[in-house]
Amino acid sequence: MKIRAGFTLGYKCMQPIPMLLALNIRPERRTDLLTEQRLAFDPPVPLREYIDGFGNSCGRIVAPAGSITISTAFEIEDSGEPDRVTPSAVQHEIGDLPYDVIVFLLGSRYCETDRLSDFAWSQFGNTPPGWARVQAICDFVHGHITFGYPNADPLRTAHGGFMERKGVCRDFAHLAVTLCRCMNIPARYCTGYLGDIGVPPDGAAMDFSAWFQAYLGGAWHTFDARHNKPRIGRILMAVGRDATDVALTTSFGPSQLDVFKVVTDEMPAPEDGSSVTPEPMVASAM
Repeated sequence: MKIRAGFTLGYKCMQPIPMLLALNIRPERRTDLLTEQRLAFDPPVPLREYIDGFGNSCGRIVAPAGSITISTAFEIEDSGEPDRVTPSAVQHEIGDLPYDVIVFLLGSRYCETDRLSDFAWSQFGNTPPGWARVQAICDFVHGHITFGYPNADPLRTAHGGFMERKGVCRDFAHLAVTLCRCMNIPARYCTGYLGDIGVPPDGAAMDFSAWFQAYLGGAWHTFDARHNKPRIGRILMAVGRDATDVALTTSFGPSQLDVFKVVTDEMPAPEDGSSVTPEPMVASAM
């Protein structure tokens, strides 16, 4: 299966603003690319690329005063299979965890394990450890929070979502991640593309999506507390402790987002079997 994906983001800046960008797909997905995935800027600005401490492909720019558009469009091969379900995946003893996984047991900016630990143990302490426990957490979060785009609040934490019982996909992910960590299951926040592939169209404008991964059985496994069922066509962009680590853009000064467009569509197979090159979403220049 081929997916066409990309975005156009437009910002207005009152002055030159340094920005960090987490807008590329994860390095492990680049082998699936059928066309290049490059960031384009209008007006052109120098881009310095780097890999952050979580293995994400990031960049640095200085956005000029005025307007700037950041965009990309690409085609990627996908298995077409839904998220893998592995009920036999076991929960590790903390002493057996790899060193680079331990950080995903700790509380973070949006995931206050100290405020939810008592509830987590009272709610999930009798569930079987491992996959079943993570699924029980997903079931709880899915039923506890009401999804709605008007419910978005960039300052809402996991505890806030737990108390207010409303939010968007990031709130589902933050609460599930926090409850997993409370139960000594490493969990990391994920952001990326997730289109309406294999499901009825949502009807709302396309957006980026948030889900999470839990470390079980020596590997990271995908879970999605918002949808709470395996989905097709995820394209992972970045992982981190919470939304702070995977912010699409981090601006070191005042800026205003005034254009936001995301595309994630399954592409029909050409009759001659050839590849289709995606058209750019905006006229942009490097």
